[in-house]
Amino acid sequence: MIRYLIKRLAYGLLVIWGVATVIFLLFNILPGDPARMLLGQRADISSVEAIKKDLGLDKPPLLQYFHYLNDLSPVSIHNTMDVDRKGITLAAVSDWRLVLKKPYLRRSYQSKRQVSAIIGEAFPKTLLLATAAIVIAMLIGIALGVLAALYHNRPLDRFLLVFSSLGMSVPSFFAAILFAWIFAYLLAEYTGLPMFGSLYSVDDVTGVQYINLRNLILPAVTLGIRPLAIVVSLTRSSMLEVLSQDYIRTAYAKGLSRFDVVVRHGLRNALNPVITAITGWFASLMAGAVFVEYVFDWKGIGVVIVDALEKYDLPVIMGAVLFISVVLVLVNVLTDVLYAWLDPRVRLA
Repeated sequence: MIRYLIKRLAYGLLVIWGVATVIFLLFNILPGDPARMLLGQRADISSVEAIKKDLGLDKPPLLQYFHYLNDLSPVSIHNTMDVDRKGITLAAVSDWRLVLKKPYLRRSYQSKRQVSAIIGEAFPKTLLLATAAIVIAMLIGIALGVLAALYHNRPLDRFLLVFSSLGMSVPSFFAAILFAWIFAYLLAEYTGLPMFGSLYSVDDVTGVQYINLRNLILPAVTLGIRPLAIVVSLTRSSMLEVLSQDYIRTAYAKGLSRFDVVVRHGLRNALNPVITAITGWFASLMAGAVFVEYVFDWKGIGVVIVDALEKYDLPVIMGAVLFISVVLVLVNVLTDVLYAWLDPRVRLA
């Protein structure tokens, strides 16, 4: 098991390195001059050159690439005068030191704040949104999938199949706009749900900031539609396969109730593919929440990325995309390890 874990982690590191390389190449060949965008089109040449030197844009592309990887690496080499690279000094030679530190994602061109701090503020909100969406998808999806299997080829089963197909085919941005229009505009008087709002709201009277979970309902339901549809379909097909097994017929023959047979024997053995799908979708939801967050103005990673794109704030875009990629890789590695722990045949394969 340890050998399998090391192998998956090594594979994950290679994927992260490849993603970091693609991100660097992509954003360094885009048109536009970040220095002029910071100073304005009327900036003089000396000011532009000074900004380029400060941002490290005056160096050859290959050297910029190595500096970029050095900043991202937890163990890196830096000059003693480099105040942004704080950490534990492992070794020092002359003006250089080997540092154990947090990955450095550079500073925002616009706000001058560290990108890691910007992501640190936004990510918990995206994590909460993705968690709420996947919980909704899991609880409702498994229940509907079991019902579809129990009423196989009946009207309820056919209706749920149509619902699953629609849920899987509807784009997130379209569903977000549709849900906002219906439940927060047309039916606002009955639902009481806001069209826009983030995790924190400010009291109009006292000015005190408080957590407003009501703002979470619409974006979480919207984001959970697609995984819910997939969970319904997977649970249905897995339950149909399990319920046709001999040990299920034996359980009925022993006089067990339908609830015990379905829940304790059938559902328990049918959840393996569902759990695998849920873990994969959980990572995808954090990456795919951009449009939903933007439509509902949920101040998560999605809004940060859109705002950075509008302002051409490359360090924020690069840091956010890389962070999401790392989350995807880590969740996939964890999923592989859990699946191998549940099924030892995976390790042998």
